[in-house]
Amino acid sequence: MQLDFVNRELTIKLVYYGPALSGKTTNLVALHQAADPASSGRLMTLETRDDRTLFFDLLPLRFRTPGGLSVRLKVFTVPGQVIHAATRRLVVQGADGIAFVADSRISETQHNADSFLDLKHNLKEHGLLLHDMPVVIQFNKRDLPGVRSEAEIAELAARGREPVYLAIATQGLGVIESFIGLLHLTFGSLDATHDLARKFGFDARALLEEVAEKLGTKRSVRELLSACVGGALDVLRPEEAET
Repeated sequence: MQLDFVNRELTIKLVYYGPALSGKTTNLVALHQAADPASSGRLMTLETRDDRTLFFDLLPLRFRTPGGLSVRLKVFTVPGQVIHAATRRLVVQGADGIAFVADSRISETQHNADSFLDLKHNLKEHGLLLHDMPVVIQFNKRDLPGVRSEAEIAELAARGREPVYLAIATQGLGVIESFIGLLHLTFGSLDATHDLARKFGFDARALLEEVAEKLGTKRSVRELLSACVGGALDVLRPEEAET
């Protein structure tokens, strides 16, 4: 998180992580297409022969809170290929929240697991613990053959604390739900840590409603969050994490 006191601007960094070709870039493209042009900047994408993202995508979305605080959301993806480990480590530095995009196909189970362990390792390199980071998990590619059933994913989700969403990012399904879920956790965590509501009149729920509206959905934040198939949507405050 970066806070510009002079311009009253809060910059929040969100990172989409996951194995190669799991749909990270597709999520950002879908968000960019859904966003009100007045609130979104240019989507920058670098494509290679082996993966859609060599370095990162940057999707700045801008909003203003009722208290007059300008909020800028910078959304990145990381390259999933093994050879780009250093780039992934660099991109997650300073992240305020992470969406882990997994491939729903059973054949990709090991790749998902390896990438999740890689995420934990890279966060640790920056002195962070996955448990303390706002994280949502998205099981993407639900339209492909050989995927885990919804019951299996719900069972997996029940074992963990991260909220889990289902998606077909190529069709835009589950994309906004996952994003709002991540923002919900991230806003809550930042407010609990930095007391943004008291200091700057930061209204997380009002901002979530505005973000949802700017992304073109008429569904309420409550409805979007309820698409979660498992995990915890409550915000873990620092003092609770220590107990």
